[in-house]
Amino acid sequence: MAIPKHRLPEWVQDWLDVIVPGSQILGILLAAYLLQRLLRRLVRKAAVRYQLPGELVVPINGLIRWTIMASALLLSLERLGVSAAVLWTAFTGFATVGAVAFFAAWSVLSNLFCALLIFTARPFRIGDHVEILDTAEKPGAKGRVVDVNLLYTTLEEFNTPPGSAWIQIPNALIFQRVVRRWSGEPPAPTPLTAEPEAQSAATKATVSPMP
Repeated sequence: MAIPKHRLPEWVQDWLDVIVPGSQILGILLAAYLLQRLLRRLVRKAAVRYQLPGELVVPINGLIRWTIMASALLLSLERLGVSAAVLWTAFTGFATVGAVAFFAAWSVLSNLFCALLIFTARPFRIGDHVEILDTAEKPGAKGRVVDVNLLYTTLEEFNTPPGSAWIQIPNALIFQRVVRRWSGEPPAPTPLTAEPEAQSAATKATVSPMP
């Protein structure tokens, strides 16, 4: 139940216009702090469950932190009497700049998103032997997965000396291609058999003529 203003002490009435918005701003900041801690804890649990790398968790936490801080700032400015129209204009301006930057960096962001999908959906794991194909009939890049970072998946080429050759494939490209995976090493390529005509000619050449 709210206390009538005229029943408050005079010094409280003089500072009431400062105390009320100040309390509201403190409440907004406290709620933002608690929400940020809760979301960071959820991200930490998800990172442990899905074995997400640290370089992926750090930008996610940064995005959460800056989003909550921006929201808390806008709400605090509104409590201080800033016009909602001004706040909306500022928000739409920042959103427009963010959208332009998003599309300008789309190729990088798509690789980041696909890296998250690789760590959660697990189409393959580090140590697996995979082949990235345009179609199931055509051969493609083949090797052992040695690293997956935010931008590239690195393969150590098959049938080459260890540590001699690597292939870096953008993560977004992996989700646009057919992926063949072996639980162990892929089978060695079988030598091509000779044509029947060639085999027949060779057989005839080795047969000595009848006396």
